[in-house]
Amino acid sequence: MPMVLRVIVHDSDIRKVTIPEKPADVDALKHVLQEKLQLTYTFSVQFEDPDFNNALCNVSDINDLPEKATLKIIPQQTSPSSSQASTVLLSGSDTSEQLSAERLLEWPEEFEISKLSVNVEYRLRQGNLAFMKDGTTLNVGRDIKHDILEALAGAMYTFKAYPRDEDFAQVAAALIKAHPCLTEQGSPTGSAGWKNSLKFKMANYRTKLRKCGCSDVAVGGKRGATMATKSGFKKPRRFELNFLPNFPNGEDEESQECTRIELIEEMKKRPPNVSLIGKKMDSTFALRRKEIIHSEPPVCEILKKWPALFTESQIFAEFNRISGKNLRSQFYAAWTRTLPACLKFSGKKEETREEYLMKFCNK
Repeated sequence: MPMVLRVIVHDSDIRKVTIPEKPADVDALKHVLQEKLQLTYTFSVQFEDPDFNNALCNVSDINDLPEKATLKIIPQQTSPSSSQASTVLLSGSDTSEQLSAERLLEWPEEFEISKLSVNVEYRLRQGNLAFMKDGTTLNVGRDIKHDILEALAGAMYTFKAYPRDEDFAQVAAALIKAHPCLTEQGSPTGSAGWKNSLKFKMANYRTKLRKCGCSDVAVGGKRGATMATKSGFKKPRRFELNFLPNFPNGEDEESQECTRIELIEEMKKRPPNVSLIGKKMDSTFALRRKEIIHSEPPVCEILKKWPALFTESQIFAEFNRISGKNLRSQFYAAWTRTLPACLKFSGKKEETREEYLMKFCNK
């Protein structure tokens, strides 16, 4: 019997998915959702449990799901705390794990301040109580400020390597909102100093990552004579979450080149294994980006080396790997926004937008 699911990928991307029959287990459900939704990252699944007034619960047994269920996709990615951020910069093995991870989420509408070290959290808790009592702000020492900025820089890097000015302002405002005792006296926003400190800390954070071998920030380097003029490299565009990721742990250019050759052989089969191709394309994303950014090959050469990239499913998947967005949803949303102007231009005012869109999709 078919299952009809309402799937919340994120707050602005909610889709209807129909499955011909109920999957055998939770892993099978994840596999079906990954193919249907073109998801390129690992995730867990929650559902609205009617036994608890539709509160979200983890899907541990496939039989718990009703025939029509509302599911929520939970990407398995965590923002580093201050201690983790320090570890990233000091430990070689942990550094490689952090640098090889691809970004999964776009910059959030509301930035959440992650937990800090126990000592800093205690000091801030006491400071917030004093601020609520008589408005006294906390005298932030050098050690506390360093821990706070280090944690924020690590959390920001999980979303962007090069945040914009408004992003820094957003994070600084979120910090003051979470910990009012850090409000700066005499500042029009109460967080202008924190914003400037974040900019310097983020630049230092990128420098340390660059020394650790992070290719995502190596090409952005210092502007001016050294890197910009000699190599012509630029910073990632605003929509690019994964500009130039490092190779996955345990892999290098040679191992990914072998996988690329296996991909070509698989594409020669009729029919090719779509699931296998998707996994191999995911694993060779770093090699592909390195070739495209460093060599800038013509399209004909890319087609020859990466024939699977030009299939419909992989076009959507590659767009998601780079930007973290669903190309199909983005297209339909943009098309819907432009429909009123199209209808006015064509003179078909008697048709509704939904009717016009259905006619267009059915052609």
